[in-house]
Amino acid sequence: MPEKNPRKDSEYLTTLARGLSVLRAFTKERPEMTLSEVAAETSLSPAAARRCLNTLVSQGYVGKKGKLFLLTPEVMGFASAFIESMNLEEVVRPHLQEVRDRTGDSSSLAVLSHEDILYLVHVSTNRMIKLVAGVGTRFPAYATSLGRVMLAYRSDQQISDYLRDANIRKLTSKTVTSRPQLRRILKTVRKQGYAAIQDELDYGIVSIAVPVRRETGEVLAAINCSTATTRVNKDEIAKTRLQPLLEAAHRIEVELRRYPILAHSIMGSIQ
Repeated sequence: MPEKNPRKDSEYLTTLARGLSVLRAFTKERPEMTLSEVAAETSLSPAAARRCLNTLVSQGYVGKKGKLFLLTPEVMGFASAFIESMNLEEVVRPHLQEVRDRTGDSSSLAVLSHEDILYLVHVSTNRMIKLVAGVGTRFPAYATSLGRVMLAYRSDQQISDYLRDANIRKLTSKTVTSRPQLRRILKTVRKQGYAAIQDELDYGIVSIAVPVRRETGEVLAAINCSTATTRVNKDEIAKTRLQPLLEAAHRIEVELRRYPILAHSIMGSIQ
């Protein structure tokens, strides 16, 4: 995972880090913020937050409505540049579409990003579910099949660090929040090679995920099937979806050997 503390060397640009923290402060729950709210969310002084915001406004990445600041569509350029330059659509999407066509479930590829999973590719179905995901969506890793698969293959120390630092809370009455229990679950996931959850991220949602590895065996990402519990339960999804997912993961791994820059990019984000 990326370093949480600033590097103490001459190559580290504190001003740039502050500007990026301001961009990351805007979320679904906080789409608009005042200067003081941005300062509070980023732990910056009001003066530093104001300079960052004014710079981002001048560059077109942040807009202003009265005393409120908000992101503009210009920030999507960063995501588009990544998706296009890394050939994500060519490398991953066809294989997720095949999973979707075989199972009737939505299928996604995600990576670990700090305490969350971050969706990079998502193939949806026409079925209505309560929780909508898409490219750029984040969910807490501990409560998702994608997150548990990726966490399970981290080192013991990295798992301990995650369980210590993550904001682990109940999302539903079924969400596992006991850290010892989560550790046991991760051990089981690593042993069986997949993770399946039901009603932990939100009620009525069941999913199963498997890892995607680079040629050296390191886990780069994970792919999943996700659907409504009215169609299939946790036990059934493992019996009926695991094989299509494993086959898709293998095909994606083969493609990654043709596009090593994508593997390098993902590894750089999770070190």
